[in-house]
Amino acid sequence: MNDGVVMSSDRDRESVDQANDLSERAFEAQKSLGAFSQEKTDAIVDVMARAARDHSYRLGEMAHLETGYGKPADKAAKNNFSAENVYNFIKPMRTVGVVRETESVVEVASPRGVIAAVIPSTNPTSTAIFKILISIKARDSVVLSPHPAASNCIAETARVMREAGEAAGLPPGAIACMPVATIEGTQALMKHKRTALILATGGIGLVRAAYSSGKPAFGVGPGNVPAMIERSADVAKAVRDILTGKCFDNGTICSSEQAVVVERAIEPETRERLAGEGAYFLSKDEQEKLARVVATEKRTLNTQIVGKSAKVIADMAGIIVPAGIRAMICELDGVGPDFPLSMEKLSPILAYYVVDSLEEGCDRCAEILRFGGMGHTASMHTRSREAAREYGVRMPASRVIVNSPSTHGAIGFTTDLEPSMTLGCGSWGGNVTSDNISPRHLLDIKRIAFETKPINHPSAGERVIPTDVAGRTVFGGGVDRSRISALVDKFLAQRQVNRGQAAAPAAPAALQASPAATPPPIAASSTPAAPSQANGRVYDFVCEDDVKRAIASREKIRVNARTIITPAARDLGEDNEVFSRT
Repeated sequence: MNDGVVMSSDRDRESVDQANDLSERAFEAQKSLGAFSQEKTDAIVDVMARAARDHSYRLGEMAHLETGYGKPADKAAKNNFSAENVYNFIKPMRTVGVVRETESVVEVASPRGVIAAVIPSTNPTSTAIFKILISIKARDSVVLSPHPAASNCIAETARVMREAGEAAGLPPGAIACMPVATIEGTQALMKHKRTALILATGGIGLVRAAYSSGKPAFGVGPGNVPAMIERSADVAKAVRDILTGKCFDNGTICSSEQAVVVERAIEPETRERLAGEGAYFLSKDEQEKLARVVATEKRTLNTQIVGKSAKVIADMAGIIVPAGIRAMICELDGVGPDFPLSMEKLSPILAYYVVDSLEEGCDRCAEILRFGGMGHTASMHTRSREAAREYGVRMPASRVIVNSPSTHGAIGFTTDLEPSMTLGCGSWGGNVTSDNISPRHLLDIKRIAFETKPINHPSAGERVIPTDVAGRTVFGGGVDRSRISALVDKFLAQRQVNRGQAAAPAAPAALQASPAATPPPIAASSTPAAPSQANGRVYDFVCEDDVKRAIASREKIRVNARTIITPAARDLGEDNEVFSRT
């Protein structure tokens, strides 16, 4: 099946066929995986995480050599983050059977099924490790669609973890990677009838394709992270943190800093610290040269500079920089298409803005986010918790990292956020969630709920009146129904209802009569008259029993605006069209 996917070449057909075959095999494998106990599932995840740790450096080096992005050591660190930090976080998580229980609600986890996992080229092996671990932890099978520029290292990551998992009892086919991944093949995987959910990490086009596939999808978009240095900040630490985040793996993580926004009161110190930590401020002429290399004619990012070092990019632009430079800084006057260096650059290049106040800084940072980073991440350096709160409230971002490298803080390495390599951007970024994705997102949770707020108990006016041993209807202290009717009729008589006269004293005085007292003569009985009389008389009071007798004798009950009708009698009478209104 190709679900409307248009194939333009033999390679596309091969990719689509692989997507279909691997999806079917994953579906069959998941049937067995979905029946595993928590203990068996955890044992398999454990051995896969260990295998990923053991191969973390080799896989990182493969990713660097194949893509040309980043640094082998940093890619190995990202692999270890997925295999250790993420694993340690999900290890105690219950994903089988009852996962949470209170007195009133029991929550039970069910696997989703087959996960279609799209893997990017910027963080290929670490993202593959992450998505495989969280999928199997949730007892879902997973089919990886690798970015063509990183297909070999992603396939090797899947092989290492698959073999370790299958040796521990993982069903064959539960982890798969498409050998040939084209756009058409990826679309076929996302739209396949066996695919239950999509985990899409990549560009805007890919994320939109995932959401338009007709399947539930967790897609995460780009980041354009502003880092504000507020006047109370520890400037030395702030500068070290920003450059640490920006230069890690040459800026290939979407949560890495893209712009520095500094208050004017501390700008001289900030500039001096940045230069001292290996940042190079470009002149206007150098910025123009750099912009021509960073942006294409369509004002999109030139992928040739992604993940490259500052020295390599400077050479591409014809800029001479001092030896040992870690990052290049561009002082800009604005944000948007007319300022191409203000976009997400995925490399050691930072935009730089000076503002006069916290309010102005918040406005500038929000403007940066709106230009290609909505909903992703923002960061701030400050000693003021109130300033951090104000900044966080105003940012259209799902994560606001305070006093830490945003690269590491957003993924949960230096903060208490859930460790994750897939970061939701919320409705700001067109995503279904603003969470850091975890196994919880790959589960369906059914809830067994016990009643806590009864609504089906009859109210006082509808309460069923019990009968005594003789079959007579009784109420309260043993008064039979005739006495209740007598009290009501007495009250009505006192008000001279039947004569159309003005109302008499209030009801409580009549109804406070002693239950043991002998009722007065009945002015107008609520018991139906003989059929020959029933049609000509207007009832003063109607209860449910009156309606039942009228239904049985096929008579009408004549009522008017002053007739007292119990709620139960009204419902039953109207349903059976018993009432005749005068």
